Amino acid sequence: MKKIFFIIILIIPFIFNGCLLFHTVEYEVMPMEKGGGKATVTIEDIRSDALNEKELDEDKKNLFKFMYKSDEFVQQMKDEGKTITNRILSVKNDKLIGKIDFHFDDIEIVEGIIYEKPFYYLTLAQGDSIISTNGEIIYGDDYKRIMWDNSIKILKFKMFSDSFEGQKLINMAEYFDDK
Repeated sequence: MKKIFFIIILIIPFIFNGCLLFHTVEYEVMPMEKGGGKATVTIEDIRSDALNEKELDEDKKNLFKFMYKSDEFVQQMKDEGKTITNRILSVKNDKLIGKIDFHFDDIEIVEGIIYEKPFYYLTLAQGDSIISTNGEIIYGDDYKRIMWDNSIKILKFKMFSDSFEGQKLINMAEYFDDK
């Protein structure tokens, strides 16, 4: 599971230097005609595995200044086919939540979702952990696939990313200042 989600173009900045981790990631994808559409990605419980103050400062800078505030991040995502329309950080139940809305011209840039009439599908490794979906999960010998009939207007899926049990991680919610 980590393989696919650590390659996610949208999420790559959240794991600069391998220091920022998150518990789950949830997608809501609204396909539109001609392959485009819009998507919302929600990343729950963002933490750092920084081992010292310098690494923690770098994580805070990457998360709060670059991804959350900078125009450079918006341009980088646009260059990769994702036009960001909104980005939010918030704290809920003492956990830092990141949410990004974006438009796209090709649905494949959203985790490699494929459209072959009349279905949308997302192929994942067998070990990937799907928490929930409004699609149907089909299992193969070495993969699993989420399939949605094209009558479904919003493709939804939530994936487990990292277990924090037994790890000494820094909760980034304690450093978030929404002012």
